[in-house]
Amino acid sequence: MIVLDNDAQKVIVQEAVNAYPNECCGFLYGHEDSNGRRIITLAREAKNVIEGDQRRRFEISPHDYLEAEKYAEEKDLELLGVYHSHPNYPAIPSEFDRAAAQPFFSYLIISVNEKEPGPIRSWRLNDDWQFEEENNHLIAY
Repeated sequence: MIVLDNDAQKVIVQEAVNAYPNECCGFLYGHEDSNGRRIITLAREAKNVIEGDQRRRFEISPHDYLEAEKYAEEKDLELLGVYHSHPNYPAIPSEFDRAAAQPFFSYLIISVNEKEPGPIRSWRLNDDWQFEEENNHLIAY
């Protein structure tokens, strides 16, 4: 289960709307509690460095991943995943998303239609390297 702090959710929604019609992307920080709930307390933007059509793809540079790990360590947080937007497309991972995914991470996807934010859904890879939805909806507190 994902618990998404209101401030982190606001960052994700605002960046998705601001980046439209391109995909935004960024990192998710927080901690995992003893019940396995992932508590996301911070979302930080990353630069979409994909060459070509940023309306349908995103990529985060290896340098930004290293910086994100460093930031998490400095702030005593866990880097729990990545978020990105799907302009004019459902919040369902693409094959491109799956191919780039890491097993431990949560992947939050927000749908944005004509600058209007839509649902946010969270996904993780299973043992067969396929995405499974982490929960039916995100809980904001």
